[in-house]
Amino acid sequence: MGRYAEGDDSAFSLLFAELSPRLLRFLRRLSGSEERAHDLLQEALLRMHQGRGAFRPGMPVLPWAYTIARNVFLDAARAAKRRPKLSAPIETVEERAAEGGDAEQSLAAREAAVIVERTLAGMTAARREAFILIRYEGFSVAEAAAMLGVSENAVKLRAFQAYELLREALARK
Repeated sequence: MGRYAEGDDSAFSLLFAELSPRLLRFLRRLSGSEERAHDLLQEALLRMHQGRGAFRPGMPVLPWAYTIARNVFLDAARAAKRRPKLSAPIETVEERAAEGGDAEQSLAAREAAVIVERTLAGMTAARREAFILIRYEGFSVAEAAAMLGVSENAVKLRAFQAYELLREALARK
């Protein structure tokens, strides 16, 4: 990113290869739509390009990129004036089901994925974002807090509340 920020356009292909799959997955989970996630990714990459001069060399790239992607999602959600609706299955649960096991395990994993999907869709955006950043994207609490612009305690609380809602929903299964 440092090279790209300094004007080396050839560094974009490497940056794109590293960031786009992760940002696409993140945006798909936030928006619940593959098509919408692709559109949001394009906008996020455009904003990264436009803001590359503001990137401080030596700073971590992932939190910066995820913050831009999140802001693109929030801007689009505000523009649409409707709550984002999750419709895509949570791929990690589906992937685990496909990796092995019998049909019964696969069916149970799919049912759990639907429950997780519905529960995430019913959460506040703050809880959903904290959960996704920590659980699915693997960021630390400190990194998630910086991306969300809130305290670490707020992220911990939001993630805990999300975990509790998911635990309750899965227990009712």
